[in-house]
Amino acid sequence: MLRLKRLYPQLLPWLDVVALFQWGALLLKFYFSGQLQLLIHPNYNLLVLGAGFGFLIFSSLRAKHLIYRRRSGVNDGPVQHVTLFPPGLGSGLLLVSALLGFLISPAVLASETALQRGLNESLPYTRTEAQSFYNPIPPEERSLLDWVRTLNAYPEPDAYRDQKVNLKGFVVHSPTLPENYLLISRFVISCCAVDAYPIGLPVQLTTDRGDYPQDGWLQVQGRMATAELADRRQLVIVAEAIETIPTPRDPYEF
Repeated sequence: MLRLKRLYPQLLPWLDVVALFQWGALLLKFYFSGQLQLLIHPNYNLLVLGAGFGFLIFSSLRAKHLIYRRRSGVNDGPVQHVTLFPPGLGSGLLLVSALLGFLISPAVLASETALQRGLNESLPYTRTEAQSFYNPIPPEERSLLDWVRTLNAYPEPDAYRDQKVNLKGFVVHSPTLPENYLLISRFVISCCAVDAYPIGLPVQLTTDRGDYPQDGWLQVQGRMATAELADRRQLVIVAEAIETIPTPRDPYEF
């Protein structure tokens, strides 16, 4: 124990080296494994890549400095400033959080989060962009976000009746919809997963929605129609073909 106490002041500076190295390695792991797209908008990928390499460089420079001091016998003397927390606590917390990042894989946001954050077929007002009603993308090629943006521009459901639909998304069982309806949903990321917001459209089924478990991913083909749901007339998808698909590598819209 006495030997450990004597070694502690010498090992403490190396905690910064290890913490910086672990965070650099973690950011690079997220980038090269493709997990980064589950956490942030693709616009920031290069920033994360640069930060990862930057942490590794800082870690190497810090290690080089400590080795030089040890070999030259330089001693900076005792620390003069006063802190509220024990020395090394901050670096230790950074190291632990980085290790947890290696052990816990990012999870795809799903139905529970969608219901908590409020799922509907319109964009939040702060994220609505003014645009022309005309949408050059053919109806059957529009993504869920394309459809929601179109509805935001011109929210008259009858205008889209009988248009073809071919969408991918995960299943949400909304308590406000009848049992023969489910919501086909996606999350939209503007910055990172923390601010992701859900969007969705009702899908009219020929069977009970219990045949399609929540959070399962579907590809729905059909046509647009209107229906009275939750005391209002809204756009719904009349399903003609439904296929179960695996969770895509890029589950979010941007």
